[in-house]
Amino acid sequence: MQQSKKDTAYQISLAGFLITILGAVFFSTKAIFVKLAFKSTGIDAVTLLTLRMLFSLPFYLVAAWIGFKKESSVTLNARQWFFLILLGIFGYYLSSLFDFVGLQYVSAGLERLILFLYPTFSVLINTFLYKTKLNKMQISALVLTYLGIGIAYLGEMKIDTSNPHFYFGSFMIFLCAVTYSFYLVGTGRMIPKVGVTRYTAYAMLSATAGIFTHFLLTKNIQQIPFTPTLIWYSIALAMIATVLPSFMMSNGMKKIGSNNVSIITSIGPVSTIIQAHFFLGENIIVPQIIGTILVIIGVLLIGWQSKNNQTKYP
Repeated sequence: MQQSKKDTAYQISLAGFLITILGAVFFSTKAIFVKLAFKSTGIDAVTLLTLRMLFSLPFYLVAAWIGFKKESSVTLNARQWFFLILLGIFGYYLSSLFDFVGLQYVSAGLERLILFLYPTFSVLINTFLYKTKLNKMQISALVLTYLGIGIAYLGEMKIDTSNPHFYFGSFMIFLCAVTYSFYLVGTGRMIPKVGVTRYTAYAMLSATAGIFTHFLLTKNIQQIPFTPTLIWYSIALAMIATVLPSFMMSNGMKKIGSNNVSIITSIGPVSTIIQAHFFLGENIIVPQIIGTILVIIGVLLIGWQSKNNQTKYP
């Protein structure tokens, strides 16, 4: 209850708004870089994900050290360590793995739309896990969101029917949205207890350990083609689409609250669709536009309703 009261009291500050919207735009570049890397280098999803985290690792190690120095007055107990590591695994290992695999088979625009279901999944998690009740506004928002995804998905099917792995790729992105929603629900609860810098760094280090373990068990490091093109895309993924936005979003939650962050990040699908059109040559089709509008309206309603709902998490 304490956390939710805090969250409703947050006001939109200019700094918090700018940090959040820039973080959302930077995050939206991930699909673009991944698709370009697949096309230019022929790299597989696991190897590209591993390189992304390899180049991110030094920054998170530094952040972990800074976080320990600044926020070490709060000692983490065993339960907090367990959930911090678990959330890191869910948020940036499993969800990233599902996302990268799915991007091999679906467009960047559709990926972002499916992934943008995570606010609705967060609502459902809170409903079933923490016994909060859905009201009529939230149910309407959920219906709008899933209707939007359905319309966009049907439109995408008409231009992507030749892809035999289209449904598998879509399912992988769906799993990404589910696992990421668990991460976000947990993040809103852990940051006030752990500290924003320390939480982000430790969660990302946990995910990195999971990704490296996966790579070592399934791949051979000697087979990585360390070409300049692959290195460039890996660094871009690490810096622009991972390190900067992860800290921006965590700081945004600290400054303006998780509900406001959810509303502002509605820019994500629009940003990805526009970038995909210019950098990947993906067509912007009418069903995609209609679906995007419905999804954004649904998410905005959920964010607005959550902000004004006084019956929060226990």
